[in-house]
Amino acid sequence: MDCVFCKIVVGAIPSYKIYENDHTLAFLDINPVSPGHTLVISKKHYSNLEDIPEKELCEMIKTVKKVGKALKDGLGVEGYNILKNNDPVAGQIIPHNHFHVVPRKKDDNLSQWPQDKYKEGEADNISKKIIKNIN
Repeated sequence: MDCVFCKIVVGAIPSYKIYENDHTLAFLDINPVSPGHTLVISKKHYSNLEDIPEKELCEMIKTVKKVGKALKDGLGVEGYNILKNNDPVAGQIIPHNHFHVVPRKKDDNLSQWPQDKYKEGEADNISKKIIKNIN
């Protein structure tokens, strides 16, 4: 078992656990974007979003919701971002399915990624390619 998150699940690596149930575990990220930055993981190992069964994904989202409310109530933050890096090219460092729940406050100087506009006809072409592959 080389997965650091699997080691956290079994207690081989210590963590600051926030919440745990039969399917999920939430703990503080050791490299937080902001204080309270929490990771929500599935207890079973799945590499990414496509690998996890829908039932377990639903359990993860329920835990994300609980953690988000706890961040707002416990830390007094005004909101939070839910982030999912899926696969290495998207920034996923640990190959174990997880969500980041990042507390946000007004004027916290955290920024979103840059946005752009589609070129003429580009959105139509891209949407058709995606629709063709929806199962």
